[in-house]
Amino acid sequence: MDLIPPVSRRNFLVVGSLATAMTALEMTGALSTIPDRAAAATAPSDIQFDIGAFTAAPQTAPNFVTYAMPPVHTALLTAQLRRKPTAADQTEFARALTALETAYPWGAAGLITFVAYGLPYFNRLNQSVVNANVPKVSANTSRSVLQEAVPSPTDVVSGNGVTKLRFTVPVQIEHNDVVFTLRSDNASFVQDAISYLGGSNTLRNQAVRSPAFGGLLSFTSSRSMFVQQGLPRSVAQQNGLPFSNFIQPDSPMWMGFLDQQTNAAGPPTICTFAGNSSSHLTTASAGQYFDNGSIQHLSHDIIDMLQWFDMDTPASPPGDDGIFTERVQYMFHSPQINNGNTDQFTNGGGPSILFNENRNPGYAAKTAQGIGTNVDPTTGLHEHRMGHLSTLQRSSRATDGTPVHIRMDGPGYDNLDVPGGSNQPKLQFTIFVPTSDFFQTMRTNQASLDLKNQFDVPDEDNGLERFITATRRQNFLIPPRRHRAFPLVEIGG
Repeated sequence: MDLIPPVSRRNFLVVGSLATAMTALEMTGALSTIPDRAAAATAPSDIQFDIGAFTAAPQTAPNFVTYAMPPVHTALLTAQLRRKPTAADQTEFARALTALETAYPWGAAGLITFVAYGLPYFNRLNQSVVNANVPKVSANTSRSVLQEAVPSPTDVVSGNGVTKLRFTVPVQIEHNDVVFTLRSDNASFVQDAISYLGGSNTLRNQAVRSPAFGGLLSFTSSRSMFVQQGLPRSVAQQNGLPFSNFIQPDSPMWMGFLDQQTNAAGPPTICTFAGNSSSHLTTASAGQYFDNGSIQHLSHDIIDMLQWFDMDTPASPPGDDGIFTERVQYMFHSPQINNGNTDQFTNGGGPSILFNENRNPGYAAKTAQGIGTNVDPTTGLHEHRMGHLSTLQRSSRATDGTPVHIRMDGPGYDNLDVPGGSNQPKLQFTIFVPTSDFFQTMRTNQASLDLKNQFDVPDEDNGLERFITATRRQNFLIPPRRHRAFPLVEIGG
């Protein structure tokens, strides 16, 4: 490995777009604990996001819900290229990725790195090579698996009439060439990797040349998320957030419910272009260039936690629309799957670990019509409402019930895209799916405006849509690990 005169990471100031994640990691690293993880007895998978062997074994809660906790800290770095990468750039990129894995063994206890590529990257390449190698959608072979993201029906877009209570921020469809995903239980490891990619020329206090791309790459944003039981509550208390006492102390998510149930994600193979016996949605087959690749959708979301607890102002008490039994219906299904505690607010008002039940594609339509829901005491009629999980299940699973996705989302806390520049709770959302079209359909069904309009479902009873403002979206192709360094360049792309 090439060495240069040492440069201390502490003396290397990360500024600009990378500073957002570095600052957030500084705070959450101090508040989190480092889990005790056993080293994996296997090499990394060719499916980049297949990391189950490198995290903790699944746990079973007292109510028999099985869940698995991912690496505690994740940074997402987006970047644009200034030119078409060369074979020399590809070699240099592969060297830099190997250097990261030499300094930090692959795994949650060390460092996990993914690299994915947006349409702007592929548009720089030889289009005949791209068209010959990027798979097509089986249902429409004229359509590539990689399409640019589009706004969700409930995103704020000029002219569509959508507004949010506090954060009416128009969504940006980003145009990045590359997204880096850096994951570790140790926040300082992620910070070190960011500094290295940003030009510190050090790794783990050793002199290691940062990627020498000759001005090829420019970082455009950085985002940090943290996933550990109790950490959102700690962040809220540390920052004096007015709803901190209402956050479930065992939850790894801002909204109070554990979101890492093992039955809520498919096996990694089902998300790939080559697919598996449950689902195969593309023209790809084993042995092809992108066989173990997938689509990675990335979005950045502001969460209105005051609205989640029905607080008119930071000084207001929570209201009736924010009680536990309402929140559990917004998140899961209607009617509520748990009645919670007598006190519906303190410490979340109820448990955080609840079963992720598959109620099949037609369940959202039933509750939208008021079938099987609670009776509204004011009208005496069954409520017309839909839960977030019910609407997703309209199209998120294969015919045999297997989820056709793996989500990699978690809480954030920063000021990115926030009007006025204050730090706010965030959802850093990314998901792996077989095609861009599959995600677009799933996100449209999550909004379920068709059912809302057909059956007169009130805005306030339509899942999570009103509480979340997506400010950025983009789709990426995450190639197999063997081709993660500037794919297609070596074959004339």
